[in-house]
Amino acid sequence: MLSGLAFDLRAPVAPPIGRLSGQERQNLALVVVTITGGLLVDHYAGIAGQLAVGVWAWAAFFRILSTAPGQWRLPLYLCLVWSTAGEIFLSLVWGLYTYRLENVPFFIPPGHVLLFYFGLVVASKVPRSFVLLVPVVAAAYAAFALATGHDTLSVPMIVLFILCWMQADGRRLYSVMLIAALAMELYGTWIGNWAWRPDVPYLGLHSANPPLAAGAFYCALDVLVGLTGRGILRLGGVTSARRLASQAI
Repeated sequence: MLSGLAFDLRAPVAPPIGRLSGQERQNLALVVVTITGGLLVDHYAGIAGQLAVGVWAWAAFFRILSTAPGQWRLPLYLCLVWSTAGEIFLSLVWGLYTYRLENVPFFIPPGHVLLFYFGLVVASKVPRSFVLLVPVVAAAYAAFALATGHDTLSVPMIVLFILCWMQADGRRLYSVMLIAALAMELYGTWIGNWAWRPDVPYLGLHSANPPLAAGAFYCALDVLVGLTGRGILRLGGVTSARRLASQAI
């Protein structure tokens, strides 16, 4: 999790389990409305609707960025950068999935940040039983997929998820993101905003539409955000130390 790699998200920046602040409730409502409503508009309103959703999504991103805890802002910016790169690679280069207009819609990068923020807030509120149940169900599905040859793309993705889940500090976030991303994937593919290729290019694996472990990509995203953030903070510390040393001389 971010707290274990670069940032101290364990600090009391959110109310205890079971409680949400007024600002968190507003932000979570904004996330849900932007994702569910935005995908509907994108599907039915053509390119003009897609651009309008993009403007709305970016406005929602900056709104949440301005109201999020200060220590979350660098991770959210890094999430934006890495998710944009990931979309270009996974969709346009690798071809794992294709959007309705065969592009990467303008609203997708900030949409990833909104979902990531959702996970960060909700992760501190879910019960321990939920956190423990998610990997059990995921492992059972991986065994089913491996035995039947159905959705074999989810097998390595679930392995990735469980490896990340083994970090004690990240278990809540990873469990929430696996389910939240699955919900979004089911909704988006059901409406028809994007579709996953049944045959995974270059790997010889098969994918459902969507693969049920698609949320495991958020595990990789979190690791990349954490490692990058740690590097930035470390570089900043070295630069500050050199500046102080030069001033002393």
